[in-house]
Amino acid sequence: MSPAELGKKLEERFPEHYLGQREDRGEWTFWVDRAAWVEAARYLSVEHGYSFLSDLTAVDYLDRDPRFDLSAILLSWQRKGDLRLKTLIPEADPRADTLTGVWAGANWYEREIFDMFGIEFNNHPALMRLLLPPDYVGHPLRKDYPVTGPATSPYR
Repeated sequence: MSPAELGKKLEERFPEHYLGQREDRGEWTFWVDRAAWVEAARYLSVEHGYSFLSDLTAVDYLDRDPRFDLSAILLSWQRKGDLRLKTLIPEADPRADTLTGVWAGANWYEREIFDMFGIEFNNHPALMRLLLPPDYVGHPLRKDYPVTGPATSPYR
């Protein structure tokens, strides 16, 4: 099945939550509403063989609403290919459901996203900072975060 056909399958399976697809330089990205984030990931993993979570990260588009993208790179050994699954996260409610029920390896990726961007993951088994101390103020990969760190930082 081609990626374009897979996009049609996603649209059929999640008609109210499918936001579109794009091919750029041979790389396919599929967008779903955050209400379908976990179910779309499970569908791609179980039904279409994208069973390996290669990466999970966030991107901050400071001047856009919704402000954040969550982006998962999924690999399929059977298809010998990969794709991106994305969802949009608004600044006013920066949260999504955890993917740890689909891929246990999402655990640390989600902790890093929480630590660096402040996006929370509902039902995560242990959502806490991963890279920074527990008392650190702010989320340094947000584009509005001061380059020199928080004014009250003991690390200055």
